[in-house]
Amino acid sequence: MPTLNINLPEKKYPILIKKGMLNHIGEEIKKIYKNKKIAIVTDNNVEKIYGQRIKEQLRNDFEIKMIVVEPGEKSKSISVLQNVYEELLDFEITRGDLIMAFGGGVVGDLTGFAAATLLRGIPFIQVPTSLLAQIDSSVGGKVAVNLPKGKNLVGNFYHPKAVFIDPELLKTLDNRFFCDGMAEIIKYGCIRDQNLFDDLLNYTKEELFEHLEKIIYTCCHIKKSIVERDELDTGERMLLNFGHTLGHAVEKHYRYEKYTHGEAVAIGMYHITKKGEAMGITEKGTKNFIKEILCKYDLPYEMPPMDQEEIIKTIGLDKKNKGQYMNMVLIKKIGESFIEKIHRKDIEVLI
Repeated sequence: MPTLNINLPEKKYPILIKKGMLNHIGEEIKKIYKNKKIAIVTDNNVEKIYGQRIKEQLRNDFEIKMIVVEPGEKSKSISVLQNVYEELLDFEITRGDLIMAFGGGVVGDLTGFAAATLLRGIPFIQVPTSLLAQIDSSVGGKVAVNLPKGKNLVGNFYHPKAVFIDPELLKTLDNRFFCDGMAEIIKYGCIRDQNLFDDLLNYTKEELFEHLEKIIYTCCHIKKSIVERDELDTGERMLLNFGHTLGHAVEKHYRYEKYTHGEAVAIGMYHITKKGEAMGITEKGTKNFIKEILCKYDLPYEMPPMDQEEIIKTIGLDKKNKGQYMNMVLIKKIGESFIEKIHRKDIEVLI
């Protein structure tokens, strides 16, 4: 079983990747958790497909409660968080019990933040069911909810006890949401691994699925290495947000309805690379490679109609900003990224 270990000064935990993991999830949990109560937070879509299976795997050894939220970004809200708190308290959960995030990135972020804050911290595990969550959001300890003014503005760094990744769960993903996750894999290629980028560009669909376990491992390994060096996102970890600053602005403008997270990030990656080329700090032709790979995986690349002032206002709230400067992630070429510090008054050049 491919295994990675996150090693931080005050926290260590495993990332286990195995096809069919869900069929043995109870056995894996018993290795790290000795009490009985498990609260499972999931969404309607995942519950309909896998709810019964996970109950069957756990009910002989654990007392379980299923908390189900609506799918989609709008569930990463203070109001839904409040409801999750109430259900956890109705379950009489304690700091010695366990919470499971069983879903995609939204469920993982929401559940992780609930675990981090209720009773000042309850242990939790990640069992990601989407490609995006398996290769990115379930790893690294960032948990958050959104506010009307922007995405992930209320959050914390709170790491799980373990991440259990079953690539078999991706077989039931709608093609649009599989491609949503591909945007984040492409991001890893852009910022750190040209070989991964080239492989993705050349794979047939069959080859992609054949190599999926390896791809998940590669992405998790890149993120693990970066997080271990910069857990609190003050330097190198910002590179993982390539395409995200503009992407978050796109998501918010369209009220999280028109574009998925990955689609918005795809737009952000292409746009910022196009601007980088125009400024002479990104190798000529890079934007064409990104456009080609985005088109291959049915992802958008052109910035949709948006008011420039609105974009500037939204990215002004970005968590990577420091004082009068905004930290923007660009690439020199595929596989090589850097952070450009730009004064707020000059940000128009990148919009």
